[in-house]
Amino acid sequence: MRIGVIGAGRIGAGVSRQLAQAGHELLLSYSRDPERLQTLAENLGDRVKVGAVRDAAVFGDVVLLSVPWRLVPDVLETAGGLDSKVVVDTTNYFVAGGLQPLPPGRTAARVNADRMPGARVVKAFNTLTAAFQHAEAGRADEPVVLFLCGDDPQAKAVVAGLIEDAGFYPCDLGGLDEAAPMEAPRRPGAVYGEEYRPADARAAQQALAAGRPIPPTPRYG
Repeated sequence: MRIGVIGAGRIGAGVSRQLAQAGHELLLSYSRDPERLQTLAENLGDRVKVGAVRDAAVFGDVVLLSVPWRLVPDVLETAGGLDSKVVVDTTNYFVAGGLQPLPPGRTAARVNADRMPGARVVKAFNTLTAAFQHAEAGRADEPVVLFLCGDDPQAKAVVAGLIEDAGFYPCDLGGLDEAAPMEAPRRPGAVYGEEYRPADARAAQQALAAGRPIPPTPRYG
């Protein structure tokens, strides 16, 4: 699959490594250090190249959006139209000093989707740190869970496949308006920042679907 990556910081670079290892073709874009971006692409092999933000948007069957929250509007303007593209939104709404206030009743996932008219947005790869994802991808025993949500079932199926390719177990928490448990901050009743294994993730999924509180997260040693 062709994946355009917009933002190759910690999360973007980490996901790119995992997907390149799985055999996907990537075009990396948007880094404060172009030389570092080129080095990353060279290290990931012949199926990975570098280009501009608009190049990544055109190139990808899937577009991975992984830039700081404050930069999202400008980056999307540079990307141009993303109509019909599957867009994986890995962002969290952190800004200097804490969390960006959101409109009442809106999730961060919905706010970003509204910035991309026509895009098939799926929230994923945002609940665990880049370091943890790097350390736990492809566990030999029971896989770690990465949660996702979105409004387009086919887009979610594509992203679930990428989560599996990256070495994790996908768990669908619903639509973009149900994304709050996936979003910062880490807190009781949310999956953000927590390590889950498949059975525990399914229990959380069922609780949310039934309108019940998410059970406390098990602690893994």
